[in-house]
Amino acid sequence: MRFPHRIAAVASCLFASSLATPAVHAAEIGAVRIVGLDEPMTDNVRAALTLVDAQGKELSGRRLAYLVREADDETREALQPFGYYSPTINVERSRGEGATTVTITVDPGEPVTVRRSHVAITGEGSRDRYLREDLGEFDPDVGEVFDHRLYEASKTRISRRLAVRGYFDADFASRKVEVTRADNAADIDLVWSSGQRYDMGPVTFEQTPKTIIRPSLLQRLQYWEDGSYYHQGKLDRLRESLARLDYFASIDIQPDPENAVGNDVPVTVTLTPAKRSIYTAGLGYGTDSGPGVRLGLERRYVNDRGHKALAQLDYAQKRKTLTLQYRIPAFAWLDGWYTISAQAADEQSDYVDSRRIEFVGSRSGEVNDHLTVVASVHALRERWAYLADDDGDPETPRDYRYGTFTYPSLRAEYIDADNLVFPRDGLSGTLLLRGGVEGAGSDASFAQVRATSHWYRGIGERNRLIVRGELGHTYTNALVDMPPSLRFFAGGDDSIRGYAWREVGPRIEGVDGKLYAVGAKNVATASVEFEHYFTESWGAAVFVDSGSAFNGDPDWRTGIGAGVRWRSPVGPVRVDIGHGLDDPDSSFQLYLSVGADL
Repeated sequence: MRFPHRIAAVASCLFASSLATPAVHAAEIGAVRIVGLDEPMTDNVRAALTLVDAQGKELSGRRLAYLVREADDETREALQPFGYYSPTINVERSRGEGATTVTITVDPGEPVTVRRSHVAITGEGSRDRYLREDLGEFDPDVGEVFDHRLYEASKTRISRRLAVRGYFDADFASRKVEVTRADNAADIDLVWSSGQRYDMGPVTFEQTPKTIIRPSLLQRLQYWEDGSYYHQGKLDRLRESLARLDYFASIDIQPDPENAVGNDVPVTVTLTPAKRSIYTAGLGYGTDSGPGVRLGLERRYVNDRGHKALAQLDYAQKRKTLTLQYRIPAFAWLDGWYTISAQAADEQSDYVDSRRIEFVGSRSGEVNDHLTVVASVHALRERWAYLADDDGDPETPRDYRYGTFTYPSLRAEYIDADNLVFPRDGLSGTLLLRGGVEGAGSDASFAQVRATSHWYRGIGERNRLIVRGELGHTYTNALVDMPPSLRFFAGGDDSIRGYAWREVGPRIEGVDGKLYAVGAKNVATASVEFEHYFTESWGAAVFVDSGSAFNGDPDWRTGIGAGVRWRSPVGPVRVDIGHGLDDPDSSFQLYLSVGADL
C-alpha cells in the first residue's frame, strides 16, 4: 500500500509548480492620453475606446493587454469618419503610482479625398430647381477630404427635401462609396429616383373627443387650393395658425400618400381640445405700486365660432387696473383677431392721482413670419391731478384736470430671433403711430410716434450682448391738455436703470419740497448690457443705460450697474442694482424682472 506516498509526491509537485508560476497582478487604468489629433478627432477616438470605459477599474494583466491591443483598431476606426484611413498609431502604457497610464500617439497621415463624384436625381425631381440647388451644394466635392459627416449630412438634406416637396416615392437608385486606400481616393456614386411629385389633396379636420370649433372656421385656415403642388411648409404654416388660436392641446397633421387619389395626397388634421377656462392668481410687489394681487379668467373658446373672452384684475395698493377683452378670429385677410376691450385704471402714486377708462377696437394680423400689425381706434377719458399742486391742506379740494381723446393708432411689431425666451441671435422692434384732432373727439390735436428695438448677440458659448433703444416724439401745441397716459417718461427698469421709475424728465416741485414727474413730449433712451454665464443657468451682467424724457433740450442721464441672471424654467430672472451718475435723488436702485426676453 504505497498510495499515500504517491499522493504526497503529487502534492509536492503541485506546490513546487505554484511557486514557479508568476502571479497575475491586477492593474488599474488611470489616464488615457491621446496625442497628435485635433479636438473633434480626439473626442471621437476617446468615445470609441473601451479603455476609457475601463478607467478607474482594476483589471487583470491579461485583460489590460487585450484592451491595449484593441485600442489600435478602435482608434483607426474612429478616424475614418474624418477621411483618415491610413494612420500611424503607437499605444504605450506606463505604470505610475497605483495606476497605469495609456498614451496613444497618432499620426493621421494623408486624408482620403474625393476623386470622382456622381450625385444626381432622376425622374421628375431632376427638373426641380430647389433640388438642383441642393445637388450643387453637395459636400464633399471633388478634391475635398472625404468627411463622412459632411457626406451623411448632405445625403440626409436631399432625402428630406424630396419628402418636403412631395416626392413620396423617392428612393435610392444607387448608393455606393468606394475607398481606395492605396491611392487615398474615394469615388461617390449616389443617385435618387424621385418618382412623381404629388399635389395637395383634401384636408380633413377631426376634433376628438368632441367638436368645439366649427369645421368651416378651421377650413378657412387652409390658404392653398386643392390640387396645388405639395409642400410640407404649407402644413407647417397650418400648424402654426392652429397653435396661435390656442384652442387645442395637441395638433397632429398627417399626409397620407398611400391613399392618394390620382396625384392628390389627403391630409388628416387631428385636434385635441385644450382646457376651456384658464384661471390665474398671483401676488406681487412693486416699489411704486406697493403690494398687490392679480386675478384672471380667460375663456379659450366662448362658443363654436371661436370667440375668446378675458377678464383680469390687478389690484395693488397704489395702482389698480381692470381689463375686459373679447376677441373674434379674423382670417379673411391675415391670421389675426378682431378685439374689443375696455380698461379702467386708478393710480394713486407719489406723484399723480389719476383715473381713466379706455375703450379700444382693433384688428390684428400677421403680415409674415416676423411682422405683426395692429390697427385700432381708442376712446379715452382720463382725470388726473399732480400731487405737486397739492397745498397740503386736506380741506382744499384737489384741482383735477380732465381729458377726452378719440384717436386711431397703428402698431407694428417685428421679431426675428432664434429663441423667444432666451435669444442669442435676435432682433426685435416696435413702431407705434397715433394721433387725434381737436374737435373730432379729442380735446387737443396731437400726433405721436414711438419706436423701440432690442438686439441680442451671443459671443462664444457663455456670453451675450444686449443693445436696447427707444425714441419717441409728440407733435402738439397743447401738452398741458395731454393726460399722463399719452406722455413720455424715463427712468426705471426697461428705461434708465440707476434711476427710480419716471424719475428722469420734467418735474415740478411740490409744497413738500419733493420733485414730481409730469411727463414730456419726447423720449430717447439707450442701453448696452453684457452677460456672462458661469454655468448653464447662472450668470452675471453689467450695463450702462442713458437717456432723457424732455420737452426742449434733453437733460441726459446715465446709470451704470450690475446684476445676477438665472435661466429659470419660466424664463430669465434678472436682479439688477443700478446707480445714477448725474446726482440723482436716489443713490441706488434695485430691480427685479421675470419672463421671456421677447
